Amino acid sequence: MTKRIQAKYKSDRRFGQNLWGRPKSPVNKRQYGPGQHGQRRKGKTSDFGLQLVAKQKLRLYYGNITEKQFRKTYEEAARRKGNTAENLIGLLESRLDAVVYRAKFTPTVFSARQFVNHGHVKVNGRRVTIPSYLVKVGDVIEVRDKARSMALVLEALQSGERETPDYLEVDPKGMIARYQRVPVLADVPYPVQMEPNLVVEYYAS
Repeated sequence: MTKRIQAKYKSDRRFGQNLWGRPKSPVNKRQYGPGQHGQRRKGKTSDFGLQLVAKQKLRLYYGNITEKQFRKTYEEAARRKGNTAENLIGLLESRLDAVVYRAKFTPTVFSARQFVNHGHVKVNGRRVTIPSYLVKVGDVIEVRDKARSMALVLEALQSGERETPDYLEVDPKGMIARYQRVPVLADVPYPVQMEPNLVVEYYAS
């Protein structure tokens, strides 16, 4: 087992939830934290603790984004008109690595980031290598020709583990996706409950 997979499994057990909905997650069998003290009864969590957990869950879900980058995303969400929590989700789902993951071009958001980094993705016909690049409504995202035969891509597209959300129009054979609209929280197929309102409270306090 790679260190990256071990880290993801440990994260699942720390939160006691199957963050990415993976069949092999240890939480499916053991719903307690890692380590020798993992089964101790937990006390009541403070409001700050709940806010911190909500922030860490969301940050980790999108490939363990750095704290600095996640805070900048929150600040942009707060700057925009409308509901800050919904804006935050919209910005996170507009990241190129998130779109690649949602389109099922890669099996995980972690591999999606690496996939983009390695130059395997084009946006509107131009190669983009920045995972945090914000995709706009109407943009066309496609897998470059040389990457279309990669086992990683073929396995992800054939996987029945997760569905493609309706804010993406995906052509699996052509390996092309169009970003139809910016989603709100209710549109996003999270395997666990996400609470962006608590993340907003965390940063606003």
